[in-house]
Amino acid sequence: MPWKKISSRAFSLLFVVGLGLSLLFPLLNLLLPDAAVSSTPAIAQTRELRIGHQKFDPLTLVKNRGNLEDRLKPLGISSVKWVEFASGPPMLEALNAGSIDIARTGDVPPVIAQAAGVPIVYIGGSAPKDQSSAVLVKRDSPIRTIQDLKGKKVGFTKSSSANYLIVKVLESVGLQWSDITPAYLTPADARAAFERGSIDAWVIWDPFYAAAQVQANARVIRNSSGLVSNRDFYLSSRSFADQNPAIIRELRAETQKVAAWAQKNPSQVAELLSKDLKIDQAILEKVTRRRNWGFEAITPKMIAEQQNIANIFYQIKLLPKSIKISDAIHPSAIASAQKGQ
Repeated sequence: MPWKKISSRAFSLLFVVGLGLSLLFPLLNLLLPDAAVSSTPAIAQTRELRIGHQKFDPLTLVKNRGNLEDRLKPLGISSVKWVEFASGPPMLEALNAGSIDIARTGDVPPVIAQAAGVPIVYIGGSAPKDQSSAVLVKRDSPIRTIQDLKGKKVGFTKSSSANYLIVKVLESVGLQWSDITPAYLTPADARAAFERGSIDAWVIWDPFYAAAQVQANARVIRNSSGLVSNRDFYLSSRSFADQNPAIIRELRAETQKVAAWAQKNPSQVAELLSKDLKIDQAILEKVTRRRNWGFEAITPKMIAEQQNIANIFYQIKLLPKSIKISDAIHPSAIASAQKGQ
């Protein structure tokens, strides 16, 4: 119909119908957000889970087994980003900065972080692995006993599990913190200093401990057995733990599944990780047989052990204030962990 022949009445009718339709579609979108009222396809949201781990820990093994991503897909996780750290303190700095979502460290870093006001929470722990750290000296060193460390320069990573181990080692023979000269070094820097002879002793954990035994002519003067539990702890921000209990639950279940396999197949674990970590399989065999791989519920004993670390570090002025470990235990860390896998 030619435009000039449309009557004013017909035009008014068309205008009203058009206006009604223009109002109807937004109303349908509000009332029925899932309704197909638009021909534009929906854009799928993607989400990445960022996990911090160290060179040889349970999450490294979970990463290499490669099943976590499929397990998390039904929860909306499209990819997992694995971020490796040399030690626990920088990992928890990354957690505080929002660069990662979940971290696995030794026992001391979360204590230090909590005292510094970092809003971390414990979401799990592990059984003890008290054979996996030691105080090392060169094989030809005149140092034969812990008492011989008095007045000596001892290297270790500050605010790490090694830091706590040397405190307990000294305490076990009646020496004081002030009886040694601490040299705060990363594992790589400490290994170099140890080989040069610029430190008298080195306190370190696996796999660096095992590597030094095999490659750097190291001699153990005291391992961690009977002094510290040396547990793994799994941590997150409080907001992440509050909002993502299902993701944590699935990560725990997958880690426990991998742990059960690893306990039965230490040689296969060493072979699997040797290529990825660029560490000799013989070294990893040694490490694998003196550690566990679990992701377990937080128990009262774990809390008491962590509280003891906090108390000792406060006494020797390595913490700026006293803290209460139970304040940082997420409510789900016990209850949900005890549910079936």
